[in-house]
Amino acid sequence: MPDHAFSSDPAVQAQLDRLAALSPGRDVLGLERIAELCARLGNPQNSLPRTFHVAGTNGKGSTCAYLRAILEAQGRRVHCYTSPHLVRFNERIRIAGTLIEDAALAALLAEVLDVAQDLQASFFEITTAAAFLAFARHPADDCIVEVGLGGRLDATNVIPAPAVCGIASLGIDHEGFLLAPEAGTPDEPAVRIAWEKAGIFKCGAALATLAYPAPLMDIIKQRAAEVGGTLFSEDEDWKIVPATGGFRWQSTLGSIDRPLRTRMAGAHQQRNAGLAIAMLNIAPHPRPSEAEVAEGVAAAFWPGRMQRLGDGPLTRLVPAGSTVWLDGGHNPDAGAALGRALAGKAPLHIVCGLLSNKDAMGFLRPFADRIASFQAVPIPGHEHHDPRDLCHWVERDLGIVDVQPCDDVAAALRHIAAQRAPGEVLICGSLYLAGVVLAANGEMPV
Repeated sequence: MPDHAFSSDPAVQAQLDRLAALSPGRDVLGLERIAELCARLGNPQNSLPRTFHVAGTNGKGSTCAYLRAILEAQGRRVHCYTSPHLVRFNERIRIAGTLIEDAALAALLAEVLDVAQDLQASFFEITTAAAFLAFARHPADDCIVEVGLGGRLDATNVIPAPAVCGIASLGIDHEGFLLAPEAGTPDEPAVRIAWEKAGIFKCGAALATLAYPAPLMDIIKQRAAEVGGTLFSEDEDWKIVPATGGFRWQSTLGSIDRPLRTRMAGAHQQRNAGLAIAMLNIAPHPRPSEAEVAEGVAAAFWPGRMQRLGDGPLTRLVPAGSTVWLDGGHNPDAGAALGRALAGKAPLHIVCGLLSNKDAMGFLRPFADRIASFQAVPIPGHEHHDPRDLCHWVERDLGIVDVQPCDDVAAALRHIAAQRAPGEVLICGSLYLAGVVLAANGEMPV
């Protein structure tokens, strides 16, 4: 599915227009184009500071947020490359702790696009090369790189030797790209996903993971053995233990005695924080102190992930006393995590939009028993499930009778307000939709 971006800055928009015209308009996996593009730019990926490379179906962005917050609590300068952006393209590239400014972004994109004319490089490949070029030119202590799609053939995997590789939650997503038959790859879909993610493991890198079912763990261990690496894995080497108001982190390398508290909702976020701590504990020195870990975990924030929306034009549309949550989850694994995070929150009034390549029922089923009403909306600028189809499936397959297709999120919230008393509202189904909501409610990611 094609990616795209818009900017209020004319110079940035001019380069984004060039990018849209140059890109093949679809996700393209493979390292040949990104390797050639980086070579034309002087191989900036070879000049990065200590690098943390993070893959996963879900949770990798939050893990990156925890990594950055803990490192910054140490007083370190941190580059960070993540995707997708929610509102502004600039969100993808953070230089030494600060989102890239428009003037620098416009010049950077122009430089990369000028040498990419004949490569048919994708939107993500151009963006990745631009990020690496920016990072190579500005001093920093650390660099955090989030995998875009898969791992083995993702453009970010042109990095030669990260200090630490980490894998967050694993689940089924992007089936059309990652599950296509290929010689020498595992047949079972979930195992194939794990195999793709473990493709970021490289000789010389420390390796950290969450815990997974045995068949997935076996394929990850096999890849680790192939590169001569030792895994530092949840349950086997480290774990999080519930504590009053938070959790404790324990490991074979030592433990953090003080309770750790995170502002991000859900037990899955504690595991993401645990993975970040694990990565930092196996990284080359310097490593953070207990106090720095606690400060970073408490400060970390990743917008659009079980985010409680503040006062704004959208939230004022629902009855006073209502709580409005926003989550960009969009696959069955994310739906299961949402189901756990939503424990005790019922009845739920759902506003949902899903891209056309997503398993709608697989995403919604884990928390269907708490849905009191369902409002389906389109996702502007993207191929999405027709809201009428979503409502039909929810009524037919999940037994929810209070369903309503709506033109947009504002209309959906007005519909809820007209029908309901104050309660819990969840807007969900897509990070693209999350970006629209944040912009409309005046909560721009910074």
